[in-house]
Amino acid sequence: MPPDLLAYGVRVLPGLLLIGACFALSRAERDPLLRILTLVFGFILIRDAMTPLGFWRLGAAGGVPWLRFTDQAGILLLFALGTVVLTAAVLKLDTGLRSLVRWGRLTPVTLACGIGGGVLAAAPALLLSLPTPLPARGGAVAVTLLPVLLLFSLAGNLAEEVLFRGFLQGRLEQHAGAVRAALSSALLFAACHAFLASTVTDVGWPLLAFTLYEGLICAFLRLRSGVAAAALAHGTAIFLLAGALV
Repeated sequence: MPPDLLAYGVRVLPGLLLIGACFALSRAERDPLLRILTLVFGFILIRDAMTPLGFWRLGAAGGVPWLRFTDQAGILLLFALGTVVLTAAVLKLDTGLRSLVRWGRLTPVTLACGIGGGVLAAAPALLLSLPTPLPARGGAVAVTLLPVLLLFSLAGNLAEEVLFRGFLQGRLEQHAGAVRAALSSALLFAACHAFLASTVTDVGWPLLAFTLYEGLICAFLRLRSGVAAAALAHGTAIFLLAGALV
């Protein structure tokens, strides 16, 4: 195992053990909300701990957020595989959570909505960043890395969308209207980036503004077309931002 991955594992393991214990105890609860929140905490830990290890970099140039991932393709593939395996395991083992996920039909219209939603989410940041030279907003990305980066973006954000638009939005819809559940999902999604924006990095409000905007797009895509469309939109947006294509 590469030393940086080993250091990452050592960093997150204590927190994951505590979160795992909380999840195990909450399995007895009929209401899945506590299990959902526990999984959200676990995801935040896994995501935010990538920053000090250099697996990704975030910044803001002229008030516009940018991000870049590590150029080590093997690490990106391991993260992609790991998130897919963990997501599949939760869906298989917890029928209560699985029942909350409305995937939607994977049709050409759904694919178009998902990709279009991703372009719509990324477009303001990409357009506003054009006056800033590429080196000041993360630098170029090797063309050979782009296929791996696309796979990583789709896999990692599938997990995030299952959490926020599958489990959380699905649970909220049981006790609130569909629109209110979508708005709550988007707001909570942005709020869960507060530490990343304010303490883990110094990106600040631009990251929160972007994640709220992106969260609204994904939440209403889920409402219209299901989690699959929302996950495709989220993955597409992150790939466009991280790929330095503009």
